[in-house]
Amino acid sequence: MELPLLYIIILLLTIFDLSSGIIYNKGDIEKHFACASEGIPPKNEIIKLYLSSNDLKIQCFLLSESGHTSQEFLGVFTSGGLAPSLEIINSTYTGIFHFNLTLFSDRLYWLIEIPRENITKNTDIAAVEEWLVRITLQHGLHIYTTEGTLLDNVREPILQGDLGAKMTKNDISKVYQHVMDLKVAKCPCANDVALLGFILNETYNGIYIGLSFSGFWNYSDTTWYNLTDTIYSQVGEEHTKLSVVDMVLTNHFLVILTSLGLFVSGDLRYPSSSVLTFSRADFCGFERVDYVKGKLWYNEKCFANREHFEVDYVTITFERNRTLSESSSCFYSKEPLRQWLPCLPHILKGRKTIASTLVTFLVDQEHSAGVYLFSNQKTTTVSVSTLKNNKPGLKPKFPLFVFPSSFSSPVGMVFHPRSHFLYAYGDQVWFSVDGGNTFEFLADFHDDIIKNTYHSFYTSDITFVSQSGNVYLTKAGLRRYSKIGSINDNIFTLYYDHMGFIHKLTPDHFEAGGSFAAFGNSKGIFGQPPDMGFETALAPQFITLKEVVFFAYVPTNEPQESRYTKKFSNIHLGKVIHSRKTGTAYIREILQHNLTEGFLSSIIVEVIDPFGIEEVNESSCLSSSLSITQTGDVTYKLTLQPQTSGTISSFQDLDVEKTVVIPGYSSFMIISILDDKNALAIATMPAKVLNNMTVPKDSWFLYNFGHRNGRMWKIYAKPCNYWFQQHDDSLSLNVLKYIDLGKSHTLKVKVIPNTKGVRTLEIPLLNVIVGNPNLLEVKTEGSFDDTDSYVMKISAASKALRQVNYRPPSNMGIAIPLTDNFYHADPSKPIPRNLFPKSKKSGKFKQCANASTREECNCTNDQKFSHAVAFSDCREKVPRFKFPVTQYPISLEIYSEDGHIPVEMPYLVTVTEVNRRENWKLKHSVPENVKKLKDYLEPRLDAPVYNPLGLNLSIKGSELFHFRVSVVPGVTFCNLVEEFQIYVDEVPLPFPGHTLIAVATAVVLGALIFITFMLQIRNIHPGDMFQNFMTTNKVNLSNLSINQLPYR
Repeated sequence: MELPLLYIIILLLTIFDLSSGIIYNKGDIEKHFACASEGIPPKNEIIKLYLSSNDLKIQCFLLSESGHTSQEFLGVFTSGGLAPSLEIINSTYTGIFHFNLTLFSDRLYWLIEIPRENITKNTDIAAVEEWLVRITLQHGLHIYTTEGTLLDNVREPILQGDLGAKMTKNDISKVYQHVMDLKVAKCPCANDVALLGFILNETYNGIYIGLSFSGFWNYSDTTWYNLTDTIYSQVGEEHTKLSVVDMVLTNHFLVILTSLGLFVSGDLRYPSSSVLTFSRADFCGFERVDYVKGKLWYNEKCFANREHFEVDYVTITFERNRTLSESSSCFYSKEPLRQWLPCLPHILKGRKTIASTLVTFLVDQEHSAGVYLFSNQKTTTVSVSTLKNNKPGLKPKFPLFVFPSSFSSPVGMVFHPRSHFLYAYGDQVWFSVDGGNTFEFLADFHDDIIKNTYHSFYTSDITFVSQSGNVYLTKAGLRRYSKIGSINDNIFTLYYDHMGFIHKLTPDHFEAGGSFAAFGNSKGIFGQPPDMGFETALAPQFITLKEVVFFAYVPTNEPQESRYTKKFSNIHLGKVIHSRKTGTAYIREILQHNLTEGFLSSIIVEVIDPFGIEEVNESSCLSSSLSITQTGDVTYKLTLQPQTSGTISSFQDLDVEKTVVIPGYSSFMIISILDDKNALAIATMPAKVLNNMTVPKDSWFLYNFGHRNGRMWKIYAKPCNYWFQQHDDSLSLNVLKYIDLGKSHTLKVKVIPNTKGVRTLEIPLLNVIVGNPNLLEVKTEGSFDDTDSYVMKISAASKALRQVNYRPPSNMGIAIPLTDNFYHADPSKPIPRNLFPKSKKSGKFKQCANASTREECNCTNDQKFSHAVAFSDCREKVPRFKFPVTQYPISLEIYSEDGHIPVEMPYLVTVTEVNRRENWKLKHSVPENVKKLKDYLEPRLDAPVYNPLGLNLSIKGSELFHFRVSVVPGVTFCNLVEEFQIYVDEVPLPFPGHTLIAVATAVVLGALIFITFMLQIRNIHPGDMFQNFMTTNKVNLSNLSINQLPYR
């Protein structure tokens, strides 16, 4: 039974650079806290701890760049009663361990030793979360706090054997010159465990994969494997030009797409040998030319807390000749990835949608749907189909979403890990928060197509890399993005480790970036922060001293296909514009203007530092008065009128693209010089121009935001104004939390202003997105604390769906309950569904009989959670399942002083619905010995008898079903009876609802068409008749006078 995932996403919309989790002492690098499993850790290297079958030993040092030794610092802190504490955190577990306060005389570090069983008792191979470790000098004080990771080497599936033959450094170096691209695949639950594959040119041959369990921090820590012989054992050595094409590492399988076919490993949890084995997936009619253009698609999900219905899906797409059917160019498979099925249902062959290219197909397990991205020469669309029996069906879940024609080169689609944000990318980027029902525009890259995306679940970072090497960054769900640099390497790939640090990987070296730039010792892997400005002139229009509109000028002769290069776009939202002279402003809004020439876009900015104006020694025209005469729709002639004789005042070529600013009126950008006294200008706001006006000297100003002589303005990312910190009560930083039915969870976040010397109490724009409002009740509270930090408390509760005085439906309908059983009874509240006489006669309180309020019912906690019909008055919550309930397994056990005994022969059972409801069915096996007892008992008990082994329940009805299971008499001296309840929700409209709606719609449309036809052939025009009627009424009303008495 599939239970939809309940999730909350918290977005800090006006804060682009968010700190992850904890507040570090980033400004103080003279002393730093470092820990390692052994030895002294390198400076500024992230903490990496590993849990083996032995005890976990950790050494922590307080390192200093001054002359003081670690031993001196340890002595000072220890004498003050301070010692480090260690927190181990994942989505379901938090443990706190304290280092010893006692130090040996010659020890340079604190030491802690934790038995493995104190962290986890499990040793089986399984997909498990990599822990976050947080070490502080004193728990709760966040003194010298540092973070790292703890990886369980014993249980991580891909680490339990060799991928192939191990290679030496000299062996792998021989391959470098033949590498033309790289592919990375990382473990969904432990992102520090990752694989790097070499894509080779045709001058070399083989499968070469590097394995890292430390996040590719050091090249020397990578183990290289040669899988060539393993692959050739499946296809034969007569084939050549073997290379990796793509890779996916799921929770339990490694999938490698090679130039000679698709290969799937055995289940990594159950290794059959010391070297990993593979099997080849057969795709009839596909050859090397198809495989080298193939792509693998995978919706990354961690199954550390796996439900029984959760499995991994992998999709492979091929670029096939258009003469072949599209259904054979895309295949998908679920675990164990042995059977590969067409992505499109067979019955769709020949339909109009097949004319489009299927770019990719993803399985959305949270919505139980398949998401398709289609493209043709005219449109790009997304289609979402409902999954039935883990296969996409013909029934669409949502209407078809059609992108604008400007999104013409889609490349792929991806779900952000451990969230439900869906991104479609190519020459544009769009994202969806509802599983593909609707999409929002994020970015337009025009001819610079996005080829790859990289994601970090820990920091919510998403990096887009274009075909020209430009790198862009956004946060999951954020409606803005930024350019962060570019990469000049010909061969590279990017990779996020478990803590969200980004790495640039090349064939022969690795380079870490990301958060290290905050320490000031690395400029990052993308170069200096890029200028996001573009080559054109800007014209400022002052609204107030603090609010300015900048108009971007597009010359008349600018070709239509390149005009976008001279316009503001979504990338500039939230950035800061800098004047080369002086002044900065924050960009708050982007505006696009429906004009054919001139100012086609603008931005509204909030001034941070005032912009500098031109002086007389820079522009002598400022010495004169200025008269303005209109010469065109938006063009004006500016004429200088010297006020004193002998004053040198003239327009010069350097004044072109400067802007005349007149307080209270439109600004004018000079576009050409007619002579030394006259210039041609374009108005920013023609409606605010007084024609033939004259502005006295010193009443108008000149600003230079031109670009002819070097651009006088630049746009950079806005410095971080806030730190984003989780509250002390919320230890886990994982974005995924599990909430049981009827339970609640509270999150606390703190937004700390990063402004010096300025005290502002502006509420940050936080946005809380609820995945399914029908299942999750969310409440938020926000307030400022004593440090001017904004604290938000988010309470999320899983709705239990239980009405007060509820009675389930009867066979006569939902609105006519006939049962005597009330659920969640409250005598003080009205009784719903009590309109019909039969319903009014039924329904009797039990526990609440003779009570006037629910409190007087005296329900105990045990009674509130009891499934027994005797306590239905007290029952408040019930397990909820989505419609339909199919093959729900019923497991029965007998509890006795000797332990648990499974219910089996001869303990046959009867199953009845307490409220006499139908629309349910039980399936069970009936061997010969059971059949004889069944035939004997059923006429005597007047009830169906079932075999308790393999009992499965299917429900086609809605709302509450209350079942009683009883062991047949005569097999035990005890009266063995058990009850259970199921609430079925999200039931579709029953038959013939859909049919009636369709028929009614067809009848109405047909009637409208017939009436229109009859009016046309009889030359009757209702519009003219209505207009004449209104005219007549107006004439009649004009003769009336209305007097109204004064209101007193």
